[in-house]
Amino acid sequence: MNYYEEIKNELINNEVNKRVKNYSINRSELNTNYNVGRMLRDAGKHYGVGIIKQYAKRLTNDLGKGYTETRLKYYRRFYDVFSKGPTLSDKLSYSHYCEIIWFDEIKMSYYIKIAISEKLSVRKLRERIKSNEYERLPDNTKNKLVNNEETNVIDYIKNPIHIKNSKNLEVVSEKVLQSLIMEDLSSFLKELGTGFTFIENEYPIKVGDRYNYIDILLYNIKFKCYVVVELKVTEVNSKHTGQIQNYMNYIDRNVKSFDDNKTVGIIICKRDNKYVIDYCSDERIVAREYELL
Repeated sequence: MNYYEEIKNELINNEVNKRVKNYSINRSELNTNYNVGRMLRDAGKHYGVGIIKQYAKRLTNDLGKGYTETRLKYYRRFYDVFSKGPTLSDKLSYSHYCEIIWFDEIKMSYYIKIAISEKLSVRKLRERIKSNEYERLPDNTKNKLVNNEETNVIDYIKNPIHIKNSKNLEVVSEKVLQSLIMEDLSSFLKELGTGFTFIENEYPIKVGDRYNYIDILLYNIKFKCYVVVELKVTEVNSKHTGQIQNYMNYIDRNVKSFDDNKTVGIIICKRDNKYVIDYCSDERIVAREYELL
C-alpha cells in the first residue's frame, strides 16, 4: 500500500468537499483527519516513527504550507484517541478536538460534554481549559464521571470559585464581595455549573418580626431547585452552616413549589473548613473557597 499517496488523496478530497459540500464540511474534515491519522499510524508501523517527518516535507512540497510534522502528529493522535475512546461527535469541529486530545479520557470527555451542551466556540473552550476548570472540580465529581454515575446540582461547583476583581478592590466585607459578583454575574453562574439563574441579591425573608437577607438567591432549571448563596470573607464555621440551613428551610417552606426539589446551600468563603462541613447534618450544604482574579 502506498500510504503517502493515500494520505495525499484524502487531504485533497477534503479540500474539494469544503468547496462543494458546505452542509457536510465539518463531518468531512473529521472523517478525513481520522482516516489520515489511521494511515499515519499504519505507516509508522511499517517504516518507523520518522515517517511522519518525511511525509510532512513531501506534503508541504506537493500541497503547500500547513502540513507540518506537528500537524500530522495531531492527526495520528486524533485517530488513536477516537478509535478506542469517546464517541466522535460532529457537533464539535476538529479545532475543538485539537484543544483536548492530549488529555486523559475522563478530562477529555468532560470538556467534550460541556462544549456540546453549552455550544462553546473554540476560543471559549480554550478559556475554560485555561481556567483549570476540570482540576477545580471536586474529587467526588471526577469519581462519578469515571463510573458514569448520576450527578447533582452541587457536583459541578468549582473549588476555588473564580471571581473577577477588575478594579483590584480590597475585599474586606461580604458587601464588597457581593458587588464583585454582581458586576459579572454571568461568569459567576458559570463557575457554579449549568442551569443556574439569578433571582435576587439581598433577598428578604421575614422570620417572626425580623427581616433577614439572603446574600444571593438562585434557581437551577436543570435540577429544579432553589439555591441559597451566602458570602463569607472569613473561614467557614458552624454558625455559618446553621445560618444558611435556616435560610434553606425558609425557602423550602415558603417559596418552593411542591414539584421543586429541596433547596441547596452554597457558602462561598475565604477559607474552607472540611471539619465543619463533614460534621454538618445537612448534606445539601457545601462550602467553596473564592479566588479573586
